Amino acid sequence: MTPATAVAKAAAHSADIVSLHYRITGTVPEEGRLEADAFMRTDPPAMSMELSTAGRSGNGRLPVRFVDGVMYVGGAAKGRSWFRADPAAWGGLTVDNDSYGVLPRQLEGSPVVQSTLLTGSEDVRRVGTETVDGARTTHYRGTVTFDGLRAARDAAPDEATRERRVESLDQFMGLRVSDTLTMDLWVDGDGRAKRFRWQARTDGARGGTGGGPLDLTVTFLDVDRPVTIEAPPAEDTAALVEDAREVLG
Repeated sequence: MTPATAVAKAAAHSADIVSLHYRITGTVPEEGRLEADAFMRTDPPAMSMELSTAGRSGNGRLPVRFVDGVMYVGGAAKGRSWFRADPAAWGGLTVDNDSYGVLPRQLEGSPVVQSTLLTGSEDVRRVGTETVDGARTTHYRGTVTFDGLRAARDAAPDEATRERRVESLDQFMGLRVSDTLTMDLWVDGDGRAKRFRWQARTDGARGGTGGGPLDLTVTFLDVDRPVTIEAPPAEDTAALVEDAREVLG
């Protein structure tokens, strides 16, 4: 099949994923080097992650969770172990909010949706075959722009595909890519995404902060295995008054 067809089929397969264990490595603006081990589910949406960045002091990893639209960040405050930030405090997944950095946006977004961005490329090509985490994969590469994603949305063959592409467009806009996103996608023998990589330069948030190089690789480790994600106990959380960017950065 053509590279574009293979990428479209991988995106369609991603729509069936209900839970995922994945790894993130790379660099993000302001934070520098990032590593994370994460779990997510799609219904109801939730994510749990152990995160570390090069710019963070102290030992160990920082726990982060998204449950019921609320972000929880580990950290001692008023004798409690977690900060709680409702969407009003850190923005939520809205394309018109640029008051916080790329990192919270990346954490909030679904890697399942993010893996489908290459469907908006007009120059996708086959690079070759490679082994990723023990799986034989075919490697594809292309460039993604806002206009390309919008055209892919408008050309969706059905409503379900269009809805997925609308979400892809929303997440792309939230990353504040300056011009073009270069994306690599590795597809396994079952036609499913196994790994993807983003490379781009991002614009800053309001006030000129947060811009810089973005280079992230996400690897799918386990798909559709049972995942339990719960909000921290209410008695062990403190409200986050400041912007979530201050906690994450």
